[in-house]
Amino acid sequence: MDFIVFITQEWLLVTTLIVLIYLYVWRDRIKSGRPVSPHEVTRLVNQGSAVLVDLRDSAEFKAGHIVGAINVPYAKLSKESTEIAAYKDKTIVLVDKLGQHAGAVGRFLGKEGFDVRRLGGGIAEWQAQSLPLVKGK
Repeated sequence: MDFIVFITQEWLLVTTLIVLIYLYVWRDRIKSGRPVSPHEVTRLVNQGSAVLVDLRDSAEFKAGHIVGAINVPYAKLSKESTEIAAYKDKTIVLVDKLGQHAGAVGRFLGKEGFDVRRLGGGIAEWQAQSLPLVKGK
C-alpha cells in the first residue's frame, strides 16, 4: 500500500527513473550490435557485405550452421580474434544459439572498431523460420 502511495505522490520521479532505465537498456543494446532479422542477414550475405561468425561450440556448429558461417566458439574468442580481424572491412553478423553471447561479443568487437550486427533470436529463430542449415564442417 505504501508503494502505491509513493508512486502516486512521486510520479515525476518514478517516470524519470523508468525513462532512464529504458534509455540505458536501449543504449546497451545498440552498443552490442543492432539485432537483424534472418531475412536481413540473408540480404547482407548475398550482397557480399557481411560475414557470419557463429559463436557456438564446434559440435553445435557441425550439427547445423548457416551457409558460409565461420565458427569462432565464444569460449575461444580472445585466442582466435585474429581470424575475425581479417573481416574488419565487412559487417560482422554474430550468430549464437539464442542470443545469449552475441551481446557481449558485439560490445567487444564494437570497441575494436568492427561494424557488428546480431542475428535476432540466434540460430533458434533461423530454424523457427524453416531456413536452411548445413551439416558438418
